[in-house]
Amino acid sequence: MRFLGNLIWLLLGGLITALVWSLLGIAFCITIIGVPLGVQCFKFAGLTLAPFGKSVRLSQNTIFFNILWLIFFGWEMALGYLALGAVWCITIVGIPVGMQCFKMAKLSLMPFGADVIS
Repeated sequence: MRFLGNLIWLLLGGLITALVWSLLGIAFCITIIGVPLGVQCFKFAGLTLAPFGKSVRLSQNTIFFNILWLIFFGWEMALGYLALGAVWCITIVGIPVGMQCFKMAKLSLMPFGADVIS
């Protein structure tokens, strides 16, 4: 199920999303100030490339950066992924994709210190 889910995910937009996250990470890493944001963008790219079979574990080690992220980026991204996950969960066939969107919402809320575990 993991391979099939990841294959369908890639074909329906996961590859493009991962590419956009990677390009955004490269753009952030050009400046010294943007390197921490670029690292988080690469974390998102890795999760959007193959989300099935992975989980997100949050920690409270970097609370300052997570608060800044939450104020500027996180709440909009989390709401977007929650809404998208709710739309996918309307049908039985879309529930696995909706669950992956909820996983992305969890990561987009507080990515600093979070680990993506296979």
